[in-house]
Amino acid sequence: MYYLSVIIPAYNEEKKIGKDIEAFQSYFKENSVNAELIVVDDGSKDQTYQIASSYKEKFPSLKVITYKRNRGKGYATKTGMLEAQGEYLLLIDSGLSVPFKYINIGIDQLKKGSDVSIGSRRSKDSTAKILVKQPFYRRFGSYLFKIFIQTVNLIPEGIEDTQCGFKLFKREAARHIFKKMFTEKNIWDIEMLRIASKDNYKISVFPVEWANDPDTRFNPFIGSFETLLQIINIIIRT
Repeated sequence: MYYLSVIIPAYNEEKKIGKDIEAFQSYFKENSVNAELIVVDDGSKDQTYQIASSYKEKFPSLKVITYKRNRGKGYATKTGMLEAQGEYLLLIDSGLSVPFKYINIGIDQLKKGSDVSIGSRRSKDSTAKILVKQPFYRRFGSYLFKIFIQTVNLIPEGIEDTQCGFKLFKREAARHIFKKMFTEKNIWDIEMLRIASKDNYKISVFPVEWANDPDTRFNPFIGSFETLLQIINIIIRT
């Protein structure tokens, strides 16, 4: 068993995935961490899978999973989380928007009793910083989204940032939660937090520095409609 599993869901990330892999392998080596890196290629149309796979000989702890049809970030996330063998699991977006120093902070919270520990760009703690902001339309959409999910009580109190791509889990908690999950698109975080809360897992939050990656796969028009449908589905089914 590994000490840490890092899972990166990836869709059309040929420009970034090589840098992600090299950066994490350097981190593992420099910090003497017994870790695996799992890249889940979510049916990419570009060379994401080929580029990621080209590193497997150099980095034996790298695992690359792929399938033909694009299913969505939630599906890719669930696939990687259930494949992971680490004692602790880190789920991170491609693009390295959050510095690696926060890995140990999140793991410390898990060691102190949390089951799920999530990074927050919007924590009231003064150390939370957004170094590179999203465009105004994304910030405005995120604000409306936060107000909506808080109004309908979809998530536990005290969680201000559900979508930051830096989340850590104890292995057994992750397996229990993700086996239950059905949301395949981008709003999977909400379902995860709802299941974790209902099943009495302890969730903690820690502030992070975060820089927006402008190379996003989120379509604000189609994505907003899909988000609404997914939220309705989560409310009905959980």
